[in-house]
Amino acid sequence: MEKVMMKLSGMTCPSCLSKIERAVGSLDGTDQIKVLFNAGKLKFTLDPDKAKTVDVKTAIEKMGYEVQEIKEKELN
Repeated sequence: MEKVMMKLSGMTCPSCLSKIERAVGSLDGTDQIKVLFNAGKLKFTLDPDKAKTVDVKTAIEKMGYEVQEIKEKELN
């Protein structure tokens, strides 16, 4: 498992938060999804055997948000 943090731009209201959480949650291999609206961040865990970070990035960008930065950390 990997812990992933993405810095996002384009979130204008709290409903953006729920849209992003639903979209990322619908991807196989994602878990513990949390959007920090005021900080403009998305945090989640990812099973790299089921999904890739680029899959999540693509899903977010298709909704009209921009991914500015991605940080990944492997969990032991």
